[in-house]
Amino acid sequence: MSLTVAIQMDPIESVDIDADSTFALALEAERRGHALYHYQPQDLAFAEGRVLARGRRLSVRREAGDHYTLGDAESLDLAALDIVLMRQDPPFDMAYVTATHVLEHIHPATLVVNDPVHVRNAPEKLFVTHFPELMPPTLITSDRARIADFRAGHGDIIIKPLFGNGGAGVFHITPEDENLNALLEQFTQFYREPIIVQAYVGAVRQGDKRIILIDGEAAGAVNRVPPKGEARANMHVGAATEKAELTEREHDICAAIGPALSERGLIFVGIDVIGGFLTEINVTSPTGIQEIDRFDGSCLEDGIWDAIEKRFLATRG
Repeated sequence: MSLTVAIQMDPIESVDIDADSTFALALEAERRGHALYHYQPQDLAFAEGRVLARGRRLSVRREAGDHYTLGDAESLDLAALDIVLMRQDPPFDMAYVTATHVLEHIHPATLVVNDPVHVRNAPEKLFVTHFPELMPPTLITSDRARIADFRAGHGDIIIKPLFGNGGAGVFHITPEDENLNALLEQFTQFYREPIIVQAYVGAVRQGDKRIILIDGEAAGAVNRVPPKGEARANMHVGAATEKAELTEREHDICAAIGPALSERGLIFVGIDVIGGFLTEINVTSPTGIQEIDRFDGSCLEDGIWDAIEKRFLATRG
């Protein structure tokens, strides 16, 4: 089939063609004969009951320094398209939430991936709390007394902003660290939301595993090992990537959460697992498929598009 696809994403000129998952999805879409459009979130509009975007025809190719061609800007009625990929990077802020509300008006007549209602209802660090048996000990609060009690009970802890992304604002607080109160004061200045506190899982030194699920099924994984002296295992802060296989525990985690993802129209999801504990469920703009492809000789973007097309046909049934 040939579909018309709009990709709501960050500027195409700035993507890393060897790492960006959206770029891989765009390449696969074009290989299948789908017509592509690109627009940024600020180009989205709701006007007189219609969902519009100022977009440009897009063509992509894996050529460093010459990886895209954009056509002239035109006004797109998104209800007339087949697919919208919501792929802009977090932060998951009110601008992001607003975009989900706007796109909700066209879904599923125009299939939005991932489902905007459930993207809105599944922030990475909150959705995971619906699976408490899979998580490390976790506290979400603004109450400093509760945080102090949690630290007293667990010793080593991690504190991080509830709606942060990419490892920003993540701190490892050891039992002897005297900076907790100062950090909480800083968090209060920069964030209005509660913070998330978790027991430190020492297995992060062996890696934070990113597992990709496609329509609720585990499809591949990559291990991200933090550099020496760094508590975060995010690739953009220098984590090394390694080929990874799923353990029995990780298969169990995927089996436990998979049906909930599929039921919610969360077709492309990346989860983070450390030492057998599920720490995040990423539904906004998951990454990692190019790294997994290289290690496994796979093509996860092919599986993702198979799932999107299957879901699209089901909405037409």
